[in-house]
Amino acid sequence: MARLLNTTTFLPSSPSLRRHPLPRRRTLVIQAKIREIFMPALSSTMTEGKIVSWIKSEGDKLSKGESVVVVESDKADMDVETFYDGYLAAIMVEEGAVAPVGSAIALLAETEAEIDAARSKATSTNSPSPPPPAPAPAPAPVSNSPPPQATFSTAPAVPVASAVHPASEGGRRVVASPYAKKLAKEMGVELSGVVGSGPMGRVVAKDVEAAAAMAAIGGVSPGKKAAAVGTGIDLGSVVPFTTMQSAVSRNMVESLSVPTFRVGYTISTDALDALYKKIKSKGVTMTALLAKATALALVKHPVVNSSCRDGKSFTYNSSINIAVAVAIDGGLITPVLHDADKVDIYSLSRKWKELVDKARAKQLQPNEYNSGTFTLSNLGMFGVDRFDAILPPGTGAIMAVGGSSPAVVATKDGRIGMKTQMQVNVTADHRVIYGADLAAFLQTLSKIIEDPKDLTL
Repeated sequence: MARLLNTTTFLPSSPSLRRHPLPRRRTLVIQAKIREIFMPALSSTMTEGKIVSWIKSEGDKLSKGESVVVVESDKADMDVETFYDGYLAAIMVEEGAVAPVGSAIALLAETEAEIDAARSKATSTNSPSPPPPAPAPAPAPVSNSPPPQATFSTAPAVPVASAVHPASEGGRRVVASPYAKKLAKEMGVELSGVVGSGPMGRVVAKDVEAAAAMAAIGGVSPGKKAAAVGTGIDLGSVVPFTTMQSAVSRNMVESLSVPTFRVGYTISTDALDALYKKIKSKGVTMTALLAKATALALVKHPVVNSSCRDGKSFTYNSSINIAVAVAIDGGLITPVLHDADKVDIYSLSRKWKELVDKARAKQLQPNEYNSGTFTLSNLGMFGVDRFDAILPPGTGAIMAVGGSSPAVVATKDGRIGMKTQMQVNVTADHRVIYGADLAAFLQTLSKIIEDPKDLTL
């Protein structure tokens, strides 16, 4: 047995046990990515967006979290950030242009070596369509379910909009978009003399064009010169809607499908005017007083604070959020005072001033203008004594407030006296709110305004 073990060679009988040469090691090649930057959906009603300005230029290196572009939604201008490190390889939608939500507006290259490839891709995507009758090339792919806010094609992240660029001021660096700087150089416009209309005073392309047009007024015919200097309007021209005007137009047309009715009421304001004079120096505004009075009345009449959206049911809203219409350059917006019935008048006034400043700078966040449950529209400061307002979609009622003026009235004892009065007209959704509901609400509101002691509690 020992000899057998010493002289016999054992060979593996199974093929699986036979020795095979080791496989060659494979080298993994990781390809860099080219990502599409999509037009974000910055609000629930936004269908397209306008590029206000590109903060970064083609070829710029980007870090995650950096603002790349300023987009004008239907209500505000918002900075859109990148969620990846890389390079802004190609801008596909220039400043001032409009793109549908979900369409590609730029390409982001992961490495510098991929920039040329990304630009080639952008060129092929944006190549001009052949002449008719050949169909135009299809637009950049749009997702069937666009994300609620700005995303890149490979990550459904939500962008954060923030005002990170200071306004231009004399003696300081002029903050302008890259395209505005290029345009200013071509048109011979000195940026230091241009007033920016972009976020926080940033100079954008349209500001440069306006400055160049004003500089050229001297060469225009006298009639046109007078029109330009007097109104800033080129008479006879056709002007397309801005993004905000388009949104207002859609909302107004949508409101026509709601059956509404109107109720007017006259309220004495002597006591309210006296209270306003007393606390005005503390920063209290008349708008805040009216919003507070309205909110306290709505507490007792929740049906007037309700809303019907589907035509089959209505909602008793759990919060009283007073939206107040504000006219801004190029449109209308309704900043919202949340929980107006619970916030004290001083905090409410400070909040209102903050919202107005943000609205005029087009920096309101969506929840600051689309969450109202009842709307106020006040034209009293313009001398308007009465008017009717159009009901915003998704709300139950809107109140139009006219100006206060002295009136001769009959007193309870049969004598003639003087009182300061204002007219309010409420437009309401008749599917949910009825005449008796509005009458009771207006009676309560009148009592609060005529005896406003609860407004300062």
